[in-house]
Amino acid sequence: MEKMRKGGITVETEHIFPIIKRWLYSDKEIFLRELVSNACDAVTKMKRLVSLNEASFDGSYRIDVKVNEEEKTLTVSDNGLGMSEEEIDRYINQIALSGALEFIQKYEGENEDSGIIGHFGLGFYSAFMVADRVEIVSKSFTDAPAVRWSCNELGEYEMNEADKAERGTDIILHVTDEEADFLKKETLTRILDKYCAFMPIEIYLNGEEKPINDTTPLWLKNPSDCTPEEYSEFYKKLFADWQEPLFYIHINADYPLNFKGILYFPKPSHEFSNMEGQVKLYYNQVFVADNIKEVIPEYLMTLRGVLDCPELPLNVSRSYLQNSGYVSKISAHIVKKVADKINSLFNTEREKYEGIWDDLKPFVEYGCMRDKKFLDKVKGSVIYKNVDDKYVTLSEYTEKNTKEAGKVFYATDKTQQSRYIALLKEEEIDVLLLDSIIDSQFITHLEQENADVKFVRCDSDIAAALKSEGETVENEVLKELFVEAIGKEKTEVEFASLKNEKTPAMITLSEQERRFSDMMKLYSRGENMPGMDNMGEKLIVNTKNALIEKISTMLSDPAKKETAKLLAKQVYMLALVSQRTLTADELEAFVNNNVDILSNI
Repeated sequence: MEKMRKGGITVETEHIFPIIKRWLYSDKEIFLRELVSNACDAVTKMKRLVSLNEASFDGSYRIDVKVNEEEKTLTVSDNGLGMSEEEIDRYINQIALSGALEFIQKYEGENEDSGIIGHFGLGFYSAFMVADRVEIVSKSFTDAPAVRWSCNELGEYEMNEADKAERGTDIILHVTDEEADFLKKETLTRILDKYCAFMPIEIYLNGEEKPINDTTPLWLKNPSDCTPEEYSEFYKKLFADWQEPLFYIHINADYPLNFKGILYFPKPSHEFSNMEGQVKLYYNQVFVADNIKEVIPEYLMTLRGVLDCPELPLNVSRSYLQNSGYVSKISAHIVKKVADKINSLFNTEREKYEGIWDDLKPFVEYGCMRDKKFLDKVKGSVIYKNVDDKYVTLSEYTEKNTKEAGKVFYATDKTQQSRYIALLKEEEIDVLLLDSIIDSQFITHLEQENADVKFVRCDSDIAAALKSEGETVENEVLKELFVEAIGKEKTEVEFASLKNEKTPAMITLSEQERRFSDMMKLYSRGENMPGMDNMGEKLIVNTKNALIEKISTMLSDPAKKETAKLLAKQVYMLALVSQRTLTADELEAFVNNNVDILSNI
């Protein structure tokens, strides 16, 4: 019978140190974040011990980052709890044994927020990415003597007593010539501002009087204690945007999500500008990553802000974010908060809401199409601008439009379609203005979700409310005249008796065929597809119009038939002008037809 052997894998420093130096982090500047984070932990632990009366200190806590270009050293100092020789041997000489976890287990309850950044045993060794020798000079809060530890890039260290009277730790990096840029104040300022701007302990660079960080960022405060001015100032500080955001959301999620943050909806300078948002991810006030797209749904990609997620690992990867159930729950919570904010603005600040709607509209509509849950949450707060620049909800529109129940009339160009709008307004039928690229897809989606609502462009059909009572008399001879005058196979001719007797004829386009044509045009980058011209075009001739009656009587006189044909063509061209802009060929034909009519007078 074979014997079983058990053992532990050992790591030889001559093998791991080259890996640390080259591959520990993809960005070398992160070493400073790790060292300052360690210093924060040391101070946080000390504060905790003082609060438990296991240590005493009545001064101010701080972290100092100092550079000496002549000696090529960079020092990170703290006045935290410090380390003894035994602790350095345990936590530094044994790679990846994090002291943070052991401290939490000893002094913190399982469900309490310790505020300790740790849990990253390799963080200290990132110093070797820029230094060929690193020293630690530390004095423990206990009576243990101070200790100096010095290690080269091969992992060979020396340790002995040191002359240090004050409690705390100094990490001294002897920076290599290749990484001399990290000895420049402007470089350190940039890195500290990026990674440490909101760390909980005051950080000073080169002994300056003012700390470089804000230890109590706005997202940690109670929303009721924050003013609109503070939210605005915080936004401008983070993103250097002079425009006020449309709105902001302060998130303070408790167990089981446990994350905080502030999200802003920026004001775009024009439609679909600033599509790329920026959400900064923090871990206990330590900057982790810029623009975490995985946390924000695609349709809310314009959001800017910060999220502080202590449940995520400090060295979080894209693949982790993409496959994390915790991240999915954060994303769902953000969607809910955005929907709640939209509904709140609509219900309590309608005037303000209408003032920002044009900027919100593309993203809300897109979100409704992408996410059924989002649609269900906000559909009552989706508003539509009408041709008089007033806003209504879908329910408000349908409640008012009793003459054409179930139909929602809209225009895409209130100037070009003004004649149709005027006829509907004569019957007190409101007309919405849906003139953006996304509107056509959005209303199609709404129709699929609600079979009781049908969107109808004002030129796609003659509303029943515009027609007179009684039957319309068909005139086949007159119909043949108009077909001949138009000269287009795809244009149908129909008769109707309209209330407005001044209108000789109107062009209508099939709603579905026109939407299909618009969609194909969009996919072909604005170019007309072959065979798509005049799809579903129909000429509606008004039998109650005096000019139409005159043309009809002229047909009984063969000598007047040619003039009747010219007038029929003119009626069609006038209807076309009222429906859309003429093409170059159509405009030339229109002018020539006018000349021919005048010549026959």
